[in-house]
Amino acid sequence: MDYRHEWKHELNAADLVVLRQRLRAVMEPDPHAVDGKYRVRSLYFDTPSDRALREKVDGVDRREKFRLRYYDGDTSVIHLEKKSKLAGLGNKQTAPLTAAEAQAIVDGRLDWMPSHPQGLVRELYARMDTQLLRPRTIVDYLREPFVYAPGNVRVTLDYDIRTGLRCTDFLSPDCVTIPAGDAPIILEVKWDAFLPDLIRDAVGLPGRRVTAFSKYAQCRIYG
Repeated sequence: MDYRHEWKHELNAADLVVLRQRLRAVMEPDPHAVDGKYRVRSLYFDTPSDRALREKVDGVDRREKFRLRYYDGDTSVIHLEKKSKLAGLGNKQTAPLTAAEAQAIVDGRLDWMPSHPQGLVRELYARMDTQLLRPRTIVDYLREPFVYAPGNVRVTLDYDIRTGLRCTDFLSPDCVTIPAGDAPIILEVKWDAFLPDLIRDAVGLPGRRVTAFSKYAQCRIYG
């Protein structure tokens, strides 16, 4: 399993303007972005005792979480993702799902999962069976993504973070989301073996330190 380095910084609106201009000057926009951005909708899973949330808040060194995700309201492309963290490094595994499969998971109809060809789907089923992992909350936000080939660097600016509260039907256009409290703007920097100095300088801001901000934890502030 390959892990990537990850940095996160909390920003304000002025920081966003500065960084957006810097990144546009030295990096390429993600080819999947439309007009430089897209909206992300995720559905996160947790146990009845909120294990994923507690491990994040407590800073557990080795942890993981599952989520379903699609972009810009396009439910024709949905992914199951498993995010793993180890000593500050991150890894993401993905598996494609149909809209019908995603809806079945949301509805608790799981009998098809043990025989699914994707191992990650079978792993999610095992966790749902043994740990009672279940859909917990929707997390929405806007993302401005940038890429840089040397070092396989990806930099994102995330903002307008919204929570679905207790709604888990993330395929439904009628599921209302609201602002997740006073959520900051988040800068994320991810790279493989090295971070080029050009990018390191571009993302540097006075007084900004690496943070452990979690969109999932932020979206759980109301329960």
